[in-house]
Amino acid sequence: MSTTPALASDRPVRVRMAPSPTGSPHVGLARTALFNWAFARHHARHGAGGTFVFRIEDTDAARNTEESYTSLLEVLRWLGLDWDEGPEIGGPFAPYRQSERSEIYRDVLARLRASNYTYDCYCEGDEVTARRKAAGSKVMGYDGFCRELTEEQVAAFRAEGRAPVVRFRMPDGSITFDDLVRGEITFETEFVPDYALCRANGDPLYTLVAPVDDALMEITHVLRGEDLLSSTPRQVALYDALAAVGVGNGTTPRFGHLPYVMGEGNKKLSKRDPEAHLLAYRDQGFLAEGLLNYLALLGWAIAEDRDVFTLDEMVDAFDISRVNPNPARFDLKKCEAINGDHLRMLGVPEVTQRCVPFLVGAGLVADPPTPEQAALLAGAMPLVAERINKLTEVVDMLGFLLVDEAAFTREPADVEKVLTEDGLAVVQASYDALEPLEEWTTVAIEEALRLALVEGRGLKPRNAFGPVRVAVTGRRVSPPLFESLELLGRERGLARLRSALER
Repeated sequence: MSTTPALASDRPVRVRMAPSPTGSPHVGLARTALFNWAFARHHARHGAGGTFVFRIEDTDAARNTEESYTSLLEVLRWLGLDWDEGPEIGGPFAPYRQSERSEIYRDVLARLRASNYTYDCYCEGDEVTARRKAAGSKVMGYDGFCRELTEEQVAAFRAEGRAPVVRFRMPDGSITFDDLVRGEITFETEFVPDYALCRANGDPLYTLVAPVDDALMEITHVLRGEDLLSSTPRQVALYDALAAVGVGNGTTPRFGHLPYVMGEGNKKLSKRDPEAHLLAYRDQGFLAEGLLNYLALLGWAIAEDRDVFTLDEMVDAFDISRVNPNPARFDLKKCEAINGDHLRMLGVPEVTQRCVPFLVGAGLVADPPTPEQAALLAGAMPLVAERINKLTEVVDMLGFLLVDEAAFTREPADVEKVLTEDGLAVVQASYDALEPLEEWTTVAIEEALRLALVEGRGLKPRNAFGPVRVAVTGRRVSPPLFESLELLGRERGLARLRSALER
């Protein structure tokens, strides 16, 4: 049997994101959601129409949690990947949580059974393994033992108290489909074993519910991870059976299998890898726009010579045929750099607004900031907005300016390295130069320090200003020194220099 999905080219696109609410949402999920969302939005803008369906595959009650379900909604909202149908919105094919669709699955199973597309299987796992070893078979999976049981065999199994699972009867021959990413792919069904559609207690499995919902929700394209490629021939065969028993509109979705996302050591990025957890990126100060831009690069590019683009530009240009099937490596440093590019695209007022929650969380400003704090931020943010790659970095960059004097500290490693005997001599000379200043301005401060340290002591700027920087900001990396001193004010600036000398 050769199967080519029947799909009219002018049919409105309908794609779905269908995660299971187990564990913390990960970057692979977000990459898949992004490609589906962009595909739908591109066709809505340039084609016959596009709909992004958000469906929850929560039939595995033992592993699903309400916390994970809430996290899925939270992370898609944070990323801005809005859905047209799904939880909290509804739609023409509701409900969109599979745990609420049990009656639908029971009806479909009954139709498949009546048409001989399924059979009851009473085998236990160790029996299948033993038969495979005895036969010397290298084909993994079920061996079809229960395909044609006699009434006597069924009665004997039932007498033992065995409850059957329902297996789909794979057709003979081959199954061919045109993958949107990988081209034409053929599977010989002799290597695709019959598979279970429900558990022995009657609960439906993913192998049943995903194709049934795709058929009933009129999904036209299924864009998903490469790890699910091996299940595609099973689903294509099931789509044919569903069409034959009157489930759905009789068409099979087009498939596109997205490349693996690789982590350290060229291993597939696992849920256990720290860089896999999506909400951690929000907590670490990544912008949704920056993270999505980077995730788009894990298999796709807007142009050969361009890495930074907006979500709107991605929607306009997105073409699934340009997805690279080769594995894509997740590079955290590049992700941070692209996030920094998006920060600089926002402008200082917007960056300030987005930084405030992190400053509030660190106890550096009130919520909302007081007028005095707001004034300090207005003066300081232009100094750091161009220097940070993540919103959280503003805490270290501006902590020296916003912290209460009693709580001000210096990084011990920076103190040890910079505030040596020679460094303290530079701090003393700086204090002597700044203390008599009549105007406490950036220009006056810079002029006084350059005169005293560079010209007066013959120091290179790095050696001249490094000790002063650590003395007044507590760190070797900080906003520009002269502007920082002006923002601190005369009293606090001179006090920081004195305290460095007195330590």
